[in-house]
Amino acid sequence: LVSKAATVCGYPISIFFIVVNEFCERFSYYGMRAVLVLYFKYFLKWDDDLATTIYHTFVAFCYLTPILGAIIADSWLGKFKTIVYLSIVYTLGQIVMAISAIHDITDTNKDGIPENMSFHVALSMVGLSLIALGTGGIKPCVAAFGGDQFQDHQEKQRSTFFSIFYLSINAGSLLSTIITPMLRAQECGIYSQQKCYPLAFGVPAALMVVALIVFIIGSGMYNKTAPQGNILVKVCKCIAFAIRNRYRHRYSQFSQRTHWMDWADEKYDKLLIAQVKMVVKVLFLYIPLPMFWALFDQQGSRWTLQATTMDGDFGLLTIQPDQMQTVNPILILVLVPIMDSVIYPLISKCKLNFTPLKKMTVGMFLAALAFIAAALVQLQIDVSVTNIKKLTMGQLVKPNSPTHILIYFPENPAAVPIRHWSPGKDHQHAGQTGGRLSWRLKFSLQPFTVLTYLIVCVLFHRFFNGYSSILNITTGTLDFGSTVKNKMSTYANVPHGEAKFHIKDNAGNQCDYSLTLGFGSSYTLLIPSTFKFGTNCEKSINTALDIKPNSFHMAWQIPQYFLITAGEVVFSVTGLEFSYSQAPSNMKSVLQAGWLLTVAVGNIIVLIVAEAAKLPDQWAEYILFASLLLLVDFLFAFMAYFYTYIDPAKIEAQFAHSDPKDKEKKKSLEMGRKDSDGNSNSDRKSSYTSHNEKKDVQSRM
Repeated sequence: LVSKAATVCGYPISIFFIVVNEFCERFSYYGMRAVLVLYFKYFLKWDDDLATTIYHTFVAFCYLTPILGAIIADSWLGKFKTIVYLSIVYTLGQIVMAISAIHDITDTNKDGIPENMSFHVALSMVGLSLIALGTGGIKPCVAAFGGDQFQDHQEKQRSTFFSIFYLSINAGSLLSTIITPMLRAQECGIYSQQKCYPLAFGVPAALMVVALIVFIIGSGMYNKTAPQGNILVKVCKCIAFAIRNRYRHRYSQFSQRTHWMDWADEKYDKLLIAQVKMVVKVLFLYIPLPMFWALFDQQGSRWTLQATTMDGDFGLLTIQPDQMQTVNPILILVLVPIMDSVIYPLISKCKLNFTPLKKMTVGMFLAALAFIAAALVQLQIDVSVTNIKKLTMGQLVKPNSPTHILIYFPENPAAVPIRHWSPGKDHQHAGQTGGRLSWRLKFSLQPFTVLTYLIVCVLFHRFFNGYSSILNITTGTLDFGSTVKNKMSTYANVPHGEAKFHIKDNAGNQCDYSLTLGFGSSYTLLIPSTFKFGTNCEKSINTALDIKPNSFHMAWQIPQYFLITAGEVVFSVTGLEFSYSQAPSNMKSVLQAGWLLTVAVGNIIVLIVAEAAKLPDQWAEYILFASLLLLVDFLFAFMAYFYTYIDPAKIEAQFAHSDPKDKEKKKSLEMGRKDSDGNSNSDRKSSYTSHNEKKDVQSRM
């Protein structure tokens, strides 16, 4: 047994268990979240809008549940039990998510395609609900619980602990966003090999199990404080009473009061009312802030989906689309010291009054610029990626001459007639949605006696069998079935990368053909009637590049990541510092709850816009978000202009010696004030935590 007073280098032994727990938990959360939107898109087969909506709904719940966790910990279970119980819920959620990604569970015919997708969707939603409850519930507890382990004479060690705690958060986040996309890119399965989402979710689940076990092991060494009542509940009751009392006295015969919170004077003491006034004043400035988070949290949704349409080849290293999110934590570690040590001192030397609210205004402006940069990138992507979906809606028929190909779009033959496609020329076709399609045929058609057309795309793939016998062509888990002579196969989805096509006839002859497919590319494979199965059969297959693969590089996303991260550093850290400097020391937790609520509302804004706007082009949506943030930024600057800075300590000192008439009321509220005072120490720790572990309060959590 180890004594609670035992220390190592002046630090309580218990805090090492807490730091390891936090590292594993952050790895688990961000590892799962890094691949989540791609899981929705490629495994559950949701479109981009639905994937974005569910992603941001999940994130919103992750930032709503901390309020519930804080109330449970402070009013009922205490921090230790709350962390343990909700970590169990959290772990179960991660395990359920890993199980939901196993396609073999419902793949009864072993063809690599789940027969009951509703089962996987239901498991995913259950898993995400449990994770949101777990990660949000423990969010306000872990850092404060770590601070509780120190004695009054260990103030220096406590400060160092929060720095180490912050590093563990960023280390877990950074490593997970690098590793889990690599795990996802692997192929695994019982009956068929596919992208390994079970492993990408399973490793975070294992890390959460480790986090729970490590935290429980240190149980005997923790300093566990009893629940002392939640100040947030008390503040809400005070505000509710003031509103009700003001409504009851709304008629002119009643005397008016200076501030609407003064209507709580009949029940609550003046000190509490003055403290609530200070908090409400700051919370009013929070009203425009959700728009910033609406843009910021799209790094994990829209920006990740944007990266899937870009070239991730960095020479010796190939970057997965979801790995681009690592740019943010890397830049955080670089920009925070630069801002504190270089930029801010330089501005100060220039005699510029760069107040906290002005910094936040600049941060919102930088985030808007980031989305303008994202829109410019999207425009370049749209130029380099041909809309293959429009092309492949057509039906390829046998040419009536050796120099033309006929493409027929059967879904609306009246609006889209048969088109002639001549080799070596550019052609455009007005699609049913009014879009334009550029298609270039670069090959010369030979007067083959029999032609076999094999259209290979990243999005769709089919072939026309003109060979002398029935052919069966497969690639990976895709089986085009048996196609008779002069008949067209159905379309199938072929992912980009190295594709291996297996061509077989009824006699059992087989030919393997490999082709590297870039994203957005389209190839035409011509198999002449002279084609023969054998050792060098692939050499007789002619390949023509019809549409070039998307060559716009992922590195072009770095400017938008730089702008959004710079905005985050200026906006978030400064916002928390400002908030806590303007509020009473015993109400830091109230402001933390309000701050987290702005993040939740920001994610709700994203899902509303994604479902309601329905803009035809993604770049237009980016511009819409940038415009909204610029509008909100102007509103915030206007509100900040009229804000008067205060010193909460001086205001509270005015109530140190209250009017004797308040003695009876104070006596009835004495226990409530004790609860508030009892929470003041942990709230100071929460204040320091929120300043030093910025990522854990907003974007790292």
